Amino acid sequence: MKELFETAIVEKRNILNELRANNMSLQELRFFSIYLSKINPFDLETRIVRFPLNDFRRIMGIGSDMNMTHFRQKLRNIMQQLVEIPNENGYGYRTITLFKEADVSKDETGEWYVAFDANDKALPLMFEFKDKYFSYELWNALRLKSKNQMRMYEILKQYEKVGRRELTVEELRSLLGIDPKDYSGRTGWSDFKSKVLDSCQQALKQTTDICYTYDRGQSGRGGKWLSIVFTIQKNTEYVNPLSLDGFINMNSDDEMGSNKDSAETNFVFNGKEPVNIYQNERLSFLAGACDDEFNETEMEHIFKLICPKSLPEHQMGTEFARYDYLSEMFSKMNVYADKNKITDRYAYICKMIENDDRY
Repeated sequence: MKELFETAIVEKRNILNELRANNMSLQELRFFSIYLSKINPFDLETRIVRFPLNDFRRIMGIGSDMNMTHFRQKLRNIMQQLVEIPNENGYGYRTITLFKEADVSKDETGEWYVAFDANDKALPLMFEFKDKYFSYELWNALRLKSKNQMRMYEILKQYEKVGRRELTVEELRSLLGIDPKDYSGRTGWSDFKSKVLDSCQQALKQTTDICYTYDRGQSGRGGKWLSIVFTIQKNTEYVNPLSLDGFINMNSDDEMGSNKDSAETNFVFNGKEPVNIYQNERLSFLAGACDDEFNETEMEHIFKLICPKSLPEHQMGTEFARYDYLSEMFSKMNVYADKNKITDRYAYICKMIENDDRY
């Protein structure tokens, strides 16, 4: 364990950080950061990173009762992550996968492991770069509890030395991987402000080495925000850094055990304030379809409402079929809730799912 996790610095090329990340879950974003922290970007020989099977399971939030179907789906999700790289001539782009192989096998001691090898086409994004990159200590990625929070951290960390970054609202939404139809109703901007800008601001202040304030940049008719100016500063008020060993141990069988399908659990680190995180990776995945609006107890109930439905088959499996269905219902709920001034959005979407007799 100590040998594998001795290095804990993520060095990431700016071009890789600017790529849209809408198809990655929080666990997959976090896993990629862990992979980057394990390689030496100046040594191609380090491109293969081996994880003991139990460590990989805990990193991905998979309970000790995982079955092979679930495990294989997790591997496929990582192996099928696509990135779009603009062509150097300025016209068009190339779509590639980040990894070319995941080797599940036993080592010389008989212990199972999973080894990941980067795609040859992706090597220029991860290795042998001399400039236009930034770095951060891995612990910053371990306590953030949504992909919006993690992406916001990297988006702003890239500009920490500059201390300022201005992005149009559309650019920021694209970098965060937010679907164009989300936060688009009558209360779209206020929801985006509270659930993305303010929520990420609080999370970064609490758990990472940077913090930020933001103001309106360019404005349109009626004072509409067209761009956002972020002021980025070092943060010294974060919760004590969490090592990767600590993160993995935090997700040990004893801690995941009987609580892995229950409401969110509080962890206290060195006497600091508790940090709430999802204990169930499946619910965390589904929560992304609702912009992480509902807590784990609410997501557990939503999951139970969806499970009995005979949804159309999805090429990526049942979990993705449920994700797409919930995303559809959440989008419809946003429209209906705006028109009818619904205040209890959780109760409303539950009722929508219960009354949906299509499946």
